[in-house]
Amino acid sequence: MSRAYSAIIRYHDRQYKIVKSGICVANHTSPLDILILSCDNTYAMVGQMHCGVLGLIQKVLSKAAQHVWFDRLDASDRKQVLKRLQEHVDNSDSLPIIIFPEGTCINNTSVMMFKKGSFEVGSTIYPIAIKYDSRLCDVFWNSSEQSYGEYLFCLMTSWAIMCDVWYLPPMSREEGEDSIDFARRVKHAIAKKGGLLELEWDGMLKRMKVPAKIVVAQQKCYWDRLSRKPVICNKGENNEKYSYKKQREALNSSEDIAESYEEKKASE
Repeated sequence: MSRAYSAIIRYHDRQYKIVKSGICVANHTSPLDILILSCDNTYAMVGQMHCGVLGLIQKVLSKAAQHVWFDRLDASDRKQVLKRLQEHVDNSDSLPIIIFPEGTCINNTSVMMFKKGSFEVGSTIYPIAIKYDSRLCDVFWNSSEQSYGEYLFCLMTSWAIMCDVWYLPPMSREEGEDSIDFARRVKHAIAKKGGLLELEWDGMLKRMKVPAKIVVAQQKCYWDRLSRKPVICNKGENNEKYSYKKQREALNSSEDIAESYEEKKASE
């Protein structure tokens, strides 16, 4: 299938490639990520259930291997996924399982927040970094603007898909380290190897309104930078005092707005 997209794939550090049951995690740019990885190994998959063409592909794949599909909107389904994931890992005869912890496609420039679920199983993690060369084809799939059929047509009519895949040394949870810190450490390793920007944002924010608390957090970071630099102000006023006062007032106003917004949402 990779030939249909004129894929040129370079695999690096194959000595770290998983050869038995376990969990692999990778950054996520496109539904083609699994196709790229499957050209060099065989994986079971964990992913959201889809409808349409992609849903049909999932049904066909489920007949060939024990993949784990879930409904993101069903809270009880998440607990079942963790249980099935643990059972899969405990079975030494099962295929390696590939997980994309970002939970959505990111635009091949950065690595967003890794969800902690896949790091709670307690297994050794095998990180994989994927980086596409966007000069001949933009592989990123924005499902809000493109249907899956349109996306595949664009890929097939592009010049070529060039991709680098790096297998990283296996990583285990350290003593006293929780699943969130472990996820961040793995994400940092993947971002560094793939030359990607490391961000703490949740990738799912592209589909929803950004919560006020996150906006205020960014404003605080910006204010911290501004507070270290002089600001031009009216003649005769103390630069440092004026800068701090105005920035503090702006930040307090933002926090008040955020709190009132959260209270309003809670009451609703």
